[in-house]
Amino acid sequence: MARSARKPTGFLSRFRRAREGATAVEFAIVATPFLALMFGILDLGLVFLVSTTLENAVEEASRKIRTGELQSSGGTASTFKTSVCDEMSWLGTDCSSALHVDVRTFATFAGVTTTDPTTNGAFDDTKTQFSAGDSESIVLVRVYYEWGLMAPLMNPGLKNLANGKRLISATATFRNEPYAS
Repeated sequence: MARSARKPTGFLSRFRRAREGATAVEFAIVATPFLALMFGILDLGLVFLVSTTLENAVEEASRKIRTGELQSSGGTASTFKTSVCDEMSWLGTDCSSALHVDVRTFATFAGVTTTDPTTNGAFDDTKTQFSAGDSESIVLVRVYYEWGLMAPLMNPGLKNLANGKRLISATATFRNEPYAS
């Protein structure tokens, strides 16, 4: 009998007939992309959650600048940062180290300009300042939070810092109320 006409025997024949581990193999094939997708969705959801929380915290903390409460009490960048972190308490103790504030005053709303706070993919604190202004000053408040990502497959699409983190920002622009200095 010619070699090509023979039926396969041995290992290949047994492998083709075996069905005991098919479910485990199919699960391994399907589970990997499914888990990657689930972690990606979770990571993206957390980025949106932190973004929304940061927006609300900036709105609440900026009210202290707008009403003159922060200026009247001798508030600094540190106290403003603390008031933002207090509004984001669910993040835990990392808030103060991951949060950056930039508060500037301008003569007109048309003159409000922004700059990129990063240098070579890292946050640059030398590009920030803290000037809450006086009564009726026009103020731009920008707050940045460095958020660590979990899903490695999502990192290329979500990260915007060289250290693999996402820089999440919130901004508020307003005219201070006419308060007594």
